[in-house]
Parts: sequence; structure tokens; C-alpha cells
Amino acid sequence: MTDQHRRAVIAGLRDLADFLQANPAVPVPHGSIHVTYVPERAADADMCAEIDRIAALLNTPIDSRFLTRGHYVTGLDFGPVRYEAVAIFAEARARFEALDSYAGCVTPDTRGGGPARSA
Repeated sequence: MTDQHRRAVIAGLRDLADFLQANPAVPVPHGSIHVTYVPERAADADMCAEIDRIAALLNTPIDSRFLTRGHYVTGLDFGPVRYEAVAIFAEARARFEALDSYAGCVTPDTRGGGPARSA
């Protein structure tokens, strides 16, 4: 990431906040908003080291709830906005890519209009 890109991201976030403030009729998302940093693909240990480095900067722990899904995550909340750093392990990427390889092979039957409902 270049310094120019970093400045552009920060300016964009400020512009969005100013726009939403000036246009109260524009709805905002329900729930939380995540700004997620994902390191470039590398060996799992290298990506974890990068997330550990970010966790130290944020003074936040690694969220162990996501380890079983193959995600190494830390983050910091600012109200409903969350800055998050996520490394996705090679095995988890491989599982996703295997599932995604079937995309378009199955077509749902949309003729019925959905499940039957009782009155």
C-alpha cells in the first residue's frame, strides 16, 4: 500500500461521513460496518505474523472464534464501525475455491414460486 493510497482511503471515508451527515434522507446500513484489511496471499505463518503486527498496533487480541473456519482475525470497534484485519489460511481458500468451482452447475427451480403456505 502506498502512502498516496492510504491518504485516498482516509479522504474517502471522511467524504462518505460528510455526505451522510449532509444528506440525512440517505439511509445507512443496519448493524455494523466492517472495513477489512486482508494481507496479500503468502504462507499462513507470514500472514499470521502480519495480523499479529496489526493486533499489536491496535492493542487487540486475535479472535479465536474464527480459527475453526480458517480465518485469523483481529479488529477494533468504533461504535458500529469496525476496522478488521483478516488472514485467510490456504486450506480455507482451497475449500472455498472447490465449492465455487460448481458455480453455475446447479440451477434452482423457480417455477413453483416458493414453498406452499397455509392460510
